[in-house]
Amino acid sequence: MTTTVKDQAPAAIAAQKPKTTARKRRRKAPAEADHGRPASFRLYLAVIISATVFLIPIVWLVLASIATPAQFSQGAEGLLNISPTLSNFYEAVTRIDYGKFTLNSLLLATIMSTLTTATSAIVGFAFARLRGKGQKPLFTLLLATMMIPHIATLIPTYILFARMGLVGTYWPWVLWGLAGTPYLIFLFKQFFSAIPLELEDAAIIDGCGWWRIFVRVFLPLARPVILTSFILSFVWAWADYLAPALLLNYDNTTLSVATASGYLDPRGNGLPTIQAAGALLYILPVVAIFLVAQKRFMGSAVSSGVKG
Repeated sequence: MTTTVKDQAPAAIAAQKPKTTARKRRRKAPAEADHGRPASFRLYLAVIISATVFLIPIVWLVLASIATPAQFSQGAEGLLNISPTLSNFYEAVTRIDYGKFTLNSLLLATIMSTLTTATSAIVGFAFARLRGKGQKPLFTLLLATMMIPHIATLIPTYILFARMGLVGTYWPWVLWGLAGTPYLIFLFKQFFSAIPLELEDAAIIDGCGWWRIFVRVFLPLARPVILTSFILSFVWAWADYLAPALLLNYDNTTLSVATASGYLDPRGNGLPTIQAAGALLYILPVVAIFLVAQKRFMGSAVSSGVKG
């Protein structure tokens, strides 16, 4: 069967049409890119403005910590024309037993963060990989407890620990750590749910039980989430003021309570410049931990929210 020139002409025209469309699409791409540039600029501008607003209290804290009481009393004008001094930091460290209270805070935060991370990982694994009757309502009830304000349970908690004879000790933090935290349980549950079933099936075929699967297979993969959980629970325990003030004595209290009540003059009035220096020293360990572990912290926050 032969084809004529007339038959070949429509086919040639049809073959050329997609190329024309592709060229048109390529020409539209730069216009679309130009249209997206103003939105990107506005986004960066909003981020810069928001970061500046959040940095204002930090800048004020730093300036107040290196100012003299006379300069601080002059307000913004005095803080912008200060003669820096480090005497406030010396006073902040020497007016209270800074080393002892720091060790108390480190001990308390480390105990609670370690227990909270371990317990939350175990519970999160159970919700993610085990199946049982009433599992979904129980998990919903667990998440619902996140809406209960901490201040609403503070007095009943104090009464309970007082009747158990645990006031003035670190045992309340041990019990809180063994109970886990709903948010961290949710974090581990989301991460463990994203792990392929093939790994679990292979471990079962090899004769592993659930505990061995959790320790040998899931925990090594969850190192970023474990680090995130430890950092979050450490910060919560380190920054807590109400519970140590209510449950501990002054001798074994934490640094947050000591800095809030230790920088006073003989009349009971606060010393703002020394308080600013003490607050700056107080937040430095947490900031240092976050900066060191920032990459893993951000990576785990993203991976735990994506279910594959």
